[in-house]
Amino acid sequence: FHQKYLPMENGEIPENANEHCPGPQSESAGKSDACQGCPNQEVCATAPKGPDPERMATVKHKILVLSGKGGVGKSTFSAQLSFALAAKDFQVGLLDIDICGPSIPKMLGLEGQDIHQSNLGWSPVYVESNLGVMSIGFMLPNPDEAVIWRGPRKNGLIKQFLKDVYWGELDFLVVDAPPGTSDEHISIVQFLQATGIDGAIIVTTPQQVSLIDVRKEVSFCKKVGVPVLGVVENMSGLCQPLKDFRFLRMTENGEHTDLTEKVIEYMKEKAPEMLDLIAASEIFDSSGGGAAKMCTEMGVPFLGKVPLDPQLCKAAEEGKSCFSEQKCSISAPALKSIVEKLMAKYWCKEMSVEQ
Repeated sequence: FHQKYLPMENGEIPENANEHCPGPQSESAGKSDACQGCPNQEVCATAPKGPDPERMATVKHKILVLSGKGGVGKSTFSAQLSFALAAKDFQVGLLDIDICGPSIPKMLGLEGQDIHQSNLGWSPVYVESNLGVMSIGFMLPNPDEAVIWRGPRKNGLIKQFLKDVYWGELDFLVVDAPPGTSDEHISIVQFLQATGIDGAIIVTTPQQVSLIDVRKEVSFCKKVGVPVLGVVENMSGLCQPLKDFRFLRMTENGEHTDLTEKVIEYMKEKAPEMLDLIAASEIFDSSGGGAAKMCTEMGVPFLGKVPLDPQLCKAAEEGKSCFSEQKCSISAPALKSIVEKLMAKYWCKEMSVEQ
């Protein structure tokens, strides 16, 4: 790790510290007489003792993106929400606080980038002039390195992200959180509440196994006083053009023959109108009513469904916006509709007045 950037355990005195060490969380850390000559002096002196309200005061709107389970597409949604807001000419920041599994650098096409320090603090890594990103992924010298930290040290890094990152004037800060309701979630809520959080967007998949945990996420938001801006049902059925499917003939022993070319040629000849059809299939069991029913029961807004679109998955792998090249013809309109719904309900009037 870039040790001079990363926090020590909360209150943990390093083994090589001087005698009478005041502790890294003390206001006199790195500055007292006992700190002179200590190898940790610079780290302790510059480590954050708490978030900086003035930094966050220049951020107009702060949005948390949460999920009850991993693997539901929360980071994909965070990335595409940020792309969509930036495309509307807003100044956007994307903060990845998933410390053990930072996937945002990959999804924004920023793998291998480094953060830079200036006299104003850490500079985000910019995808475009109005879209900046911060993640622990930029600090790991080896992308395969596991981050094996206890909660206090994770909290320390989140403090640093909120204290030391110079975002400048932002219209929106999107915070991509890890799944669940643990240390990182409590910390980010506590640190941001001083300057106000607009609320949380919760991402789920349609099946009950995911919705059970989303109910806990809604309960968490209510307990800590964070408004739920809405719930997104992601991977809401596989949808793609019929011509993009592969057609296989399976044998009894599990082998298959690829008949795609023959089937496409047959359709072109016998039923060309079929090539324009969209094929849809439910991957997850939504017989329980899905996210829409859960939202009605829990009294939170339902923002809409995003289908499982292979082109969106490809855009995320390549670190691209799904709105830019017209390839995500199925998922992009669904995502755009959700963003428009959020704008109209929460920010449209204020933003139009400011502009």
